[in-house]
Amino acid sequence: MKIRLHVAALCLLSCIAATPAFAIDYPARKPGLWEMKIGDGTAPAADQTIQQCIDASSDKAMREMAQGMGAGKDACSKQDMRQAGSTTVIDSVCKVGTSIATTHAVVTGDLSTGYRMDSTSTYQPPFMGKSDGKAVIDAKWVGPCKADQKPGDMVMPGGVKMNVMDMMGGTKKK
Repeated sequence: MKIRLHVAALCLLSCIAATPAFAIDYPARKPGLWEMKIGDGTAPAADQTIQQCIDASSDKAMREMAQGMGAGKDACSKQDMRQAGSTTVIDSVCKVGTSIATTHAVVTGDLSTGYRMDSTSTYQPPFMGKSDGKAVIDAKWVGPCKADQKPGDMVMPGGVKMNVMDMMGGTKKK
């Protein structure tokens, strides 16, 4: 269950983090250290907390990694974004593995200090045994990345640290 949540969280973060080369312009997040509480919106005690050190390149790398989980730049047949003040609504239909994910996400807040994303998805056929899912991300900008962090570093629950740039085979210097 926790592995599934981490994979889903990484996909969601990738989708909101940067601008897809093939679709709409998503607002950029402020570079630095972000703390994200990720759950399904039903039980705050079950939320997982992830810290992520980002810059423009690592956000782009995460997006590209998420696109790679589908069929590349043609993975989405629909990507619509509407913005009204500090609220952004995103509707998409994308291929994820062998499933088609239909997602509706509402993002509120400011991508330089903090934001919340409520997302619901349906999967046809079911993805990882699930036909639908809900994710809630509450994110806040904590400050500059820590001295021992580099862009792309993610600290997962339990202190497990990984770097998106390294996972993709490209390292980024501090």
